[in-house]
Parts: sequence; C-alpha cells; structure tokens
Amino acid sequence: MMGIFKEFKDFITRGNILDLSVGVIMGAAFTKIVTALTQNIIMPLITIITGKVTVSELKGTIGVTEIPYGLFFQAVIDFLLTAIAIFALVKCISVATKKMEALRKKQEEEVPAPAPEPSDEVKLLTEIRDLLQNK
Repeated sequence: MMGIFKEFKDFITRGNILDLSVGVIMGAAFTKIVTALTQNIIMPLITIITGKVTVSELKGTIGVTEIPYGLFFQAVIDFLLTAIAIFALVKCISVATKKMEALRKKQEEEVPAPAPEPSDEVKLLTEIRDLLQNK
C-alpha cells in the first residue's frame, strides 16, 4: 500500500506535471481576460460598426426551429482572439529568451581563458630561481 502512495507522490511531484498544472490554471485565467475583452470591448465595437444586435444574439429560423448561429460566431471570435493573444505572448517570451541567451553567450565570450599551465621545465627553472634568490 505504501508503494502506491510513493508512486503517486513521485508522479505528482514530477516537474512536467507541476508545469502542466500551472499552465492549465494560467490558461483558464487568461481565457477569462480574453473573453472579457471580447464581450465588453470588441463585440460592442462590432455592433456599432454593423448597426446590428450583438453577434451572440444573431438567430435564424427554419420552419419552427430557431437556430442561434450567433453563439457559434461568438465562440469562434473568442477562440481566434485567445489564439492571437497566446501567440503574441509566446512570441514575446521566445524573443526575450533568445535575447537572454545571446547576452549570456556574449558574457561567456568576454571571460578570458585561464592562462595555460607552465611546462615542467619552466616550473623547475622557477623553483631554481626562487631558491637562488633566497640564498
């Protein structure tokens, strides 16, 4: 029984599981921001431009059945805006990462290489010199 708990603990504490959990939570929060942007800013602007009701209220009727196709368009617009925002965020992070790597490489290049180790003959001659100076 303890083996199962240990395996579960190992599974949960793996780095990729924790990263995935953080990603899901951040994605959910980010989706709320994009949805608020869409519903409260972009869609009212589209309504002003088109002079129509909001996109989510668009409906069609076939016989006695009402088809609210506006809800589908609203979901597509939300998805596209979320995708654009995530793309922009990932692109910014990618550019920043590349710049940080270039800066790190530049700093590594600026560090001078250590002086080469003197040969055995030079060490021996240095010791002889030091001994002669001390007498």
